[in-house]
Amino acid sequence: MNFETFIKSTSKIKNLNLPGEVSQFKMSPPFRRDLIDENREKMKYARKAGVMALFYPNHEGETYLILILRKTYKGVHSSQVGFPGGKYEDEDPGLEYTALRETFEEVGVPIATMNVLKALTKLYIPPSNFTVSPYLGITAQTPQFVKQDDEVEDLIEVSLSHFLDDTNRSQVNVMTSMNIELEVPAFTLNGHIVWGATAMMLSELKDLLKMVL
Repeated sequence: MNFETFIKSTSKIKNLNLPGEVSQFKMSPPFRRDLIDENREKMKYARKAGVMALFYPNHEGETYLILILRKTYKGVHSSQVGFPGGKYEDEDPGLEYTALRETFEEVGVPIATMNVLKALTKLYIPPSNFTVSPYLGITAQTPQFVKQDDEVEDLIEVSLSHFLDDTNRSQVNVMTSMNIELEVPAFTLNGHIVWGATAMMLSELKDLLKMVL
């Protein structure tokens, strides 16, 4: 889709109700509800993070979404696909700013060029004890991406048409952070398997966009 058409179509998105957990749970791994119930007390003291679902025009003017492949490291999100974003810092005025700041740090898009259209539904991640606040944003300029080499393995530029294609959804077997193999719902985007929290947030984003596109 042409980016100008995308901008016009999403202009009323701020007034829409969020699909919320109904959309998130379409892509939820098994036992998520049980894990949430087991972690009610921990959730009260969860760390906070902000992430950005950033859409932009490529050089041909078509609409794209930027995702990142995280580095391999000793952590529960090692080598996973995610949104640009990260941990809330005390000096951040709010989680929206956290998402903007981290997007600049991880993929090099200047904060001043990004416009946040809507806050999406928060999501608790039991393995890392984070509550993540996702935001839908746009930048009108074609970005000159610069990845943060110590945290980002690769940049994944996903066309809007590819993202919205329902044939990208499947079931895959993955090894979880608890060293248990599970069959989980997943998206296949640009050849990458996207599951877990990122897939749940993408599911709400996809349902929200389909209300206006």
